Amino acid sequence: MSIIAQHGDIFILLACAFGFFMAWGVGANDVANAMGTSVGSRAVTIKQAIIIAVIFEFLGAWLAGGQVTETIRKGIINPALLENDPQFLVYGMLASLLAAGTWLLIASMKGWPVSTTHSIVGAIVGFALAGLGIEAVGWGKVGQIAASWIVSPLLAGSIGFMLFKSVQRLVFEADDPFAAAKRYVPMYVFLVGFIVAMVTLTKGLKHVGLHLAPFESLLIAVLFGLALMGLGIWRERSIGRSQRKTDSFGFEGVERVFGVLMIFTACAMAFAHGSNDVANAVGPLAAVISVVHEHGSIEGASAVPWWVLVLGGGGIVVGLVTYGHKVIATVGTGITELTPSRGFAATLAAATTVVLASGTGLPISTTHTLVGAVLGVGLARGLAALNLRVIGTIVMSWLITLPAGAGLAIMFFFMFKGIFN
Repeated sequence: MSIIAQHGDIFILLACAFGFFMAWGVGANDVANAMGTSVGSRAVTIKQAIIIAVIFEFLGAWLAGGQVTETIRKGIINPALLENDPQFLVYGMLASLLAAGTWLLIASMKGWPVSTTHSIVGAIVGFALAGLGIEAVGWGKVGQIAASWIVSPLLAGSIGFMLFKSVQRLVFEADDPFAAAKRYVPMYVFLVGFIVAMVTLTKGLKHVGLHLAPFESLLIAVLFGLALMGLGIWRERSIGRSQRKTDSFGFEGVERVFGVLMIFTACAMAFAHGSNDVANAVGPLAAVISVVHEHGSIEGASAVPWWVLVLGGGGIVVGLVTYGHKVIATVGTGITELTPSRGFAATLAAATTVVLASGTGLPISTTHTLVGAVLGVGLARGLAALNLRVIGTIVMSWLITLPAGAGLAIMFFFMFKGIFN
């Protein structure tokens, strides 16, 4: 009797437990990144951010999180090498989930915003090295992922820098900043709607089996942007000028107008993130379920049962509610002081970078992108506006992520091999 037939139920139970743990880590760390700019700029409270994230992350994960998830993540390992020993894939995926979840737990406790994508990639590389040997790893793909560490923060930082400069020029340096905000903010709302719709259409909805032509995606994104712009204009009508004596420039009213915009970006970021990054937690889980159900046959990709996406979405929500506040504090207030106008520039820059990366197929990390964008916005105000000590800690934690994931996965892989073989 094969190992998989003998211990199949135990493997599925362990995979569900570790998948939930990994999803918890995604919620505690990655979702907190997506919400950090909104909370840090005081456009939404922690409580409101959690409510937004609970609803939109869950919707993103469930609606657009994928009927088919690449089980062997992003072509990192060659599944053909596992045909004769399918139990190694099960041990490896269990070890990867547990390793990535453990690293995310450590990072979240320290308040470091690390990349869940890189955590799981590092873990899978680790198990492939330990179980299959050095030739089993697609080093070209791993190199691409490592390159995205540098490219995505630089690109997002540059876009954030330019966006915030445009806000300074068009709004804050105008003769009447409040009137200028009312005039230009609807255009920024359109930009948010357009870019987020493009993120969702290019990165999220492929999984649902909805394959739109580029022109159709563009048209839907424009219409969505216009609809959101109309909603923004209606919403900002209720905002009057600041009556405070201390606010002689009218900047407080301007920030309140941008606060409306931040609510849109927060909802949108949460949906796009849920649709994209839930695969990190449920991909390896789906692989284990598939191997057990197929009695050891290894599929390149496997259909994800609906309850797995619900488990992933639930784990993300629990992680955010229980531990998300630490990373939110680092991204929202630790790197540079954020106001709604700065937070908006950072979030939009991050979303734009994700769209561009999806179009080129570059494996990218939401975390690195968002931190890069916040840095760019901080730089637009001068180097003194940045907290260099916090930035140093973040970069250090990024460099450790891949080897940490790999090391933990190797240890757990041999542990499972020892228990079940």
